[in-house]
Amino acid sequence: MESLNLLDIFQGINTLVQGFSTDPKIAFGRIFLMVLGIVLLYLGRKGVLEALLMIPMGLGMATINAGVMFFSAYDPATGMNVVAGQAAQQMPGTLFVAPLASDTTALVNILQINWLQPIYTFMFSNGLIACLVFMGIGSLLDVGFVMARPFQSMFVALFAELGTVFVFPIAVALGLTPGQAAAVSTIGGADGPMVLFTSLQLAREIFVPITVVAYLYLGLTYGGYPYLIKLLIPERLRNLPMPMEKTKPITSNQKLVFAVIACVLLSLLFPVASPLFLSLFIGVVVRESELTYFFELFSNTVLYASTFFLGLLLGVLCEAGTILNPVVLKLLLLGILALLISGIGGILGGYAMYFLSGKKYNPVTGIAGVSCVPTTSKVAQKSVGPGIVVLPHALGANISGVITSAIFAATFIALLLPKG
Repeated sequence: MESLNLLDIFQGINTLVQGFSTDPKIAFGRIFLMVLGIVLLYLGRKGVLEALLMIPMGLGMATINAGVMFFSAYDPATGMNVVAGQAAQQMPGTLFVAPLASDTTALVNILQINWLQPIYTFMFSNGLIACLVFMGIGSLLDVGFVMARPFQSMFVALFAELGTVFVFPIAVALGLTPGQAAAVSTIGGADGPMVLFTSLQLAREIFVPITVVAYLYLGLTYGGYPYLIKLLIPERLRNLPMPMEKTKPITSNQKLVFAVIACVLLSLLFPVASPLFLSLFIGVVVRESELTYFFELFSNTVLYASTFFLGLLLGVLCEAGTILNPVVLKLLLLGILALLISGIGGILGGYAMYFLSGKKYNPVTGIAGVSCVPTTSKVAQKSVGPGIVVLPHALGANISGVITSAIFAATFIALLLPKG
């Protein structure tokens, strides 16, 4: 009997120890990502970051980089069986997901081994999970806030797309392809499902790091944008009360008609994004049609289940080998730049409305044009003085931001998606 090697039992430690001699960058990356995952989980638990996303994402990130083991029968990254004569070669991998698996036979095999592979293959890599999230979001949206102030809402939302517009040429200048540049620039819209959908269409080869970077940064908006507001808007303007408005009550039937017309018209103009438009507005239609059982299904089960698995999958896709891709540094820089410029753009839109309204419009509302629903609306409301209510205006801009980010993403896809 061969002598027992304890490291053969504790393979997570074994792969880490051997990694320091074969590929130190990956080994140190694994340790860093384990720590980062725990930190994200902690910040989510404390409410600094979005808990619904960051808790499963953080634990998934820490676990995937800890649970690395050796495989010899097949390549854990692709699912391909090893060729004869290479059986002795041991390759590190996990039992979670193989994002590079594309060969049909290998994919069928890996679906029976990796426990998250079915969800990744049938929900994540085809954009279904993004559509499910949109269904849930749509069921929570009250489009009456947009209908009450359509000009104000769309005006501010368009300003909040500045990050998307300005980062695209910067990304191209840094060496990304137009498709990759478009995908990363949509981070400026702060709409995670939209980033996932766009990157799947235009930059499939790097859609995993783009989506991971996008959601990491979207989790930071809740904690970062309040400082941007304090930096750019003086306290006297943050405490500016919004004028009382006389708005006609908007009935459910009117909201229903708006949702149907908007869905059909936007799909007619931008067919490539019609799955997202249908997903968003079917949620609105269910809400306004008072279909109680569907509403409960979309607003609770569908939304929270898809958000949970989205966060968990994003976490387990954060393997050191994936995240340490040289292009990821560019994505990190471009992603934070896109969100920063979009936040500044939204505030500029708020200032524009402030002057157009005769200095009656609170410019803080502009940050809600960044379409991270409802996070940026909450940020706007929490950033104003006590007793000041800006939430109705903020929600109008927020919902309009979802629509404008979809339009920008659809425009990129229509112009850059290879024909034929």
